[in-house]
Amino acid sequence: MSGSHRWFPLTALIAFVGLLTCAADLALAQQKKPNILLIVGDDIGFGDLGISGSVVRTPNLDRLAQQGVTFTSFHVSPVCSVTRGMLLTGNNPIEIGLGAFDYALYPPAKGKPGYEAYLTRTTATIAELLKDSGYRTYMVGKWHLGGTAHGGEGPHEWGFDRSYAIYTGGSNHWNQGVFHVDMHDPEVVAMVKAGKVPKEPFYEDGKEVDRPSGIYSDDLYTSKMLGYLEQGRQSGKPFFAYVAYTTPHAPLQAPDFLIDKYFDHYLEAGFEGLKRARFESQKAVGLIPKDAPFPDKSKNRLLRAWSQLSDEEKRQQARMMATYSAMMESQDYHIGMLLNYLRETGQIDNTLIIYMSDNGPEGLDERGELSNPMATKWIRSNFSQEFNDIGRGNSFGFIGTDWAYAVTGGLQWWKWFIGEGGVRVPLVVIPPKGQPFARAGQKTNEYAHVKDIPMTILDYAGVDHPQTDYKGRKIVAPSGISMRKYFEGSASSPRTEEQWVAFELFGNSYVVAGDYKAIRVRTTMYGDGKWHLYDIKKDPGETRPLDAEYPERLEKMIAIYEQYAKDKGIVPVADNWSPWHGFIEENKQN
Repeated sequence: MSGSHRWFPLTALIAFVGLLTCAADLALAQQKKPNILLIVGDDIGFGDLGISGSVVRTPNLDRLAQQGVTFTSFHVSPVCSVTRGMLLTGNNPIEIGLGAFDYALYPPAKGKPGYEAYLTRTTATIAELLKDSGYRTYMVGKWHLGGTAHGGEGPHEWGFDRSYAIYTGGSNHWNQGVFHVDMHDPEVVAMVKAGKVPKEPFYEDGKEVDRPSGIYSDDLYTSKMLGYLEQGRQSGKPFFAYVAYTTPHAPLQAPDFLIDKYFDHYLEAGFEGLKRARFESQKAVGLIPKDAPFPDKSKNRLLRAWSQLSDEEKRQQARMMATYSAMMESQDYHIGMLLNYLRETGQIDNTLIIYMSDNGPEGLDERGELSNPMATKWIRSNFSQEFNDIGRGNSFGFIGTDWAYAVTGGLQWWKWFIGEGGVRVPLVVIPPKGQPFARAGQKTNEYAHVKDIPMTILDYAGVDHPQTDYKGRKIVAPSGISMRKYFEGSASSPRTEEQWVAFELFGNSYVVAGDYKAIRVRTTMYGDGKWHLYDIKKDPGETRPLDAEYPERLEKMIAIYEQYAKDKGIVPVADNWSPWHGFIEENKQN
């Protein structure tokens, strides 16, 4: 009896020690898993940063580019929420409810699977998968994947432990005023008619909160993320930090002292001068080939000449563009604050760092064909038009169509369009130190896609994707591809030509396979409705159609798209529909 009493405590002790050992092993394994810092800028064009040959001061991104690899042919969606859905899942948009954009839903597609315009439960986010694997998961900034009147859920429902976010597409950068006026909401309509600016809801961990006024958006989101990171630092768990800045998304607002630095530059350059300067600097820094053709402005009827503007208009336009650049310098400064924190706490060497934009520059305007008379009236009735107020919380502006075209340099088009200016954006990746990395400090013109980012993150984290079943829920297997082998040097490109990417939005379509892009743009969105073929490595401006030169290649890529559209249930879009103006009456008979 006494022997058994002695044996039981010994057994318990051994079991207890075993539990401690397992816990220690788990903690050690978690410590070895890399932290992940994913930073997304909002509406930043291909040529807008210092690393892209711009005059904008981005010293922190410059240093990251020197340490990591910079992609010059990284592709996203032409609008924000669609990109963000792919970024967090690795799926095609139509598979996860984002075959539609919530601000411009094609009416006949409403109610069809894949056109919900918010993230649906047909997928699993990397936040969920990383959290299941022991990661702390944090998100700040712009969510835009659901959780408002449009339906869907916020980040706290999609795997994030802590979150502080707007759920819509944008907001005032100095206060809680809205960016987008939802004319489907009776309360909002009443406020607009009363000449008031509605409030943008902010949410922390799913609960609505008041946003402090007078604090710039970059400050607000950075400080929130730093707080989350510090609160969880002693846990010993790795983190996934998703920082979705709203700069430089409209409304154009920034600190005065930053705006003043850029005003004279843009006043002197004008639209055409900036386009040419960006084109030449992109060639000089290796973003585009030295023999790349210069885009022909004359073929785009939406554009004005700088000489058409009055002196006062030029000053207004130059200050708008200076504010846009100031927003990017501010963002870079705050990225530096995140990096400093990681450095001071000894975490930076074990962190996978990714920086990217969600789409090209915004081309909406208060004038011309890409304007909305009701929105323009609301802006001019509720916000100051004074020169000295540009950039402050009582102002509201866009860079507009002409600057949006200019800032992309060697590319054409901008946000909302599937030309390279709308879908080719900056990407910098820095793997954790200690991991094999053969491309430090390099620029690469190999094609990569936003769907590949989440799969790369999971690969470095050592997390297997569940493919078609997540916790008993049927999901669609992702088509993104990990880029880790490319970073390590064992693969010559992230994707082979056989690993093509097909895409559709607003009835415009493309396929990319290797260096070639087949593209079709509807006439209502300024195309000719026909398929064309381009070599986007040699001709990133899509200036030289290769249809006649490579008819078989074009035919093959069209067949790929048609099968993709059939398999995914993509709804064809009538050619008399515009995402800005709906159905155009005068074309209905056609």
